[in-house]
Amino acid sequence: MEWNLQSAEELLAALRAGEVTSVELTDEAIARIERDDKVINAICVPNFDRARAAASRADQARARGEDRPLLGIPVTVKESYNMAGLPTTWGMPQHANYVPAEDAVQVSRLEAAGAVVLGKTNVPLGLQDIQSFNEIYGTTKNPWDHERTSGGSSGGSAAALACGFGALSIGSDLAGSLRTPAHFCGVYAHKPTLGLAATRGMVAPPEPALPTDLDLAVVGPMARTARDLTLLLDVMAGPDPLTHGVAYDSSLPPARHERLSDFRVLVLDEHPLIPTGSAVRAGVNRVTDTLIAGGAHVERHSPLLPDLTEAGTLYTQFLFSGSVARFPVEGYEQLRTRAAGLSADDQSLDAARLRAMVFSHRDWIETNNRRELHRHGWRQFFAEFDAVVCPITPTPAFPHDHNPDVLERRIDIDGAEYPYFDQLVWAGLATMPGLPATAIPTGLSPEGLPVGVQVIGPMFEDRTSLRLAELLEQKIGGFQAPK
Repeated sequence: MEWNLQSAEELLAALRAGEVTSVELTDEAIARIERDDKVINAICVPNFDRARAAASRADQARARGEDRPLLGIPVTVKESYNMAGLPTTWGMPQHANYVPAEDAVQVSRLEAAGAVVLGKTNVPLGLQDIQSFNEIYGTTKNPWDHERTSGGSSGGSAAALACGFGALSIGSDLAGSLRTPAHFCGVYAHKPTLGLAATRGMVAPPEPALPTDLDLAVVGPMARTARDLTLLLDVMAGPDPLTHGVAYDSSLPPARHERLSDFRVLVLDEHPLIPTGSAVRAGVNRVTDTLIAGGAHVERHSPLLPDLTEAGTLYTQFLFSGSVARFPVEGYEQLRTRAAGLSADDQSLDAARLRAMVFSHRDWIETNNRRELHRHGWRQFFAEFDAVVCPITPTPAFPHDHNPDVLERRIDIDGAEYPYFDQLVWAGLATMPGLPATAIPTGLSPEGLPVGVQVIGPMFEDRTSLRLAELLEQKIGGFQAPK
């Protein structure tokens, strides 16, 4: 039997039944990587010798009667996570030889749960793109169409899952970096509630791995089924033992409902700041039809929904002010001059990006106050609804575009061009207020490309969006292997 495309849940059952060993699963996964990854380029840092040793230890542990949550399961890890003895570069050539001395918290949790780490997956330069390419490791291709991107910044992880290079992966999400690659490659991902999973050690080199509370950014699971997302989230969730973990344990509430017919869902397929392409709109409609057929209460509009235009603008401001704060920007004074020259009437996202690059602390505080009003609006919204279903990006995977001036890039939506980064507003809908969001596949576009949607749920009620994703998977069908 070929095991590479089985779910982690299925592999665990087979391991427990003695139908297969972890060594056999690991050898089969490595053989598949060596055969197929020359073209896809998802695994940028192999870890095969250590993986085989870990698989052997897992089999020995199982023989002693141990049974941990991921014991013997082959997985991958996004390159941006520190792993002792392996390079962590974030795709930045100046840090090509940086090797951390200790594991990230989430790598330690994976290994404590018994997972076998096959290797690290490719990322864009500085994790700052919707594609995954860099000068060190090259370009990761979409398994469905090699001329198209696998997404970013967890594009290597999504491509690896689609190709059967391990059953699970861990990534991160600041600008849809879990959800967009899942959408482009036809797999599942979950952006947890902000702060739910510790991020220490998922840090740009050569910065120290400190237990900081990040703004917007989260770490989270990727898989080929919704149930596997929950399995991996249970391993990842919990505060950093150096800070909040000193006093607190995490205990997620159960899903609000178990049956599809009990869910109250708002469906969105239009955004005031960017059109939705026909292929993605069709995917949203497939999910909507499934919800209605299953007896769920579905609405298309609600006065409780926070204003999408302001939400998109706030997200853009946080994203670009934060990015500039973390990475050096040449010509800062020129940016200040350009921002000062903008018309007060210019409320475009391009203008929001430029203004945010030169935010003062006072500007940030005022913007953060607006975010808190949105968060309160979402609390009121989720008193009446259980979830929002909406696009992740306006289109399926787009062709590779390596123009070094990202502000010159354009995204094609049904024949019309829009600024490249405008497509992030859908991802920002959950990111800006810190809400959990689960990316699920809905089928294929007329071009044969995967199309996904996201299920956004209430803060710290991650199991609600995950349960709805599982119910939809049962009705729509889930992961399909690339042809």
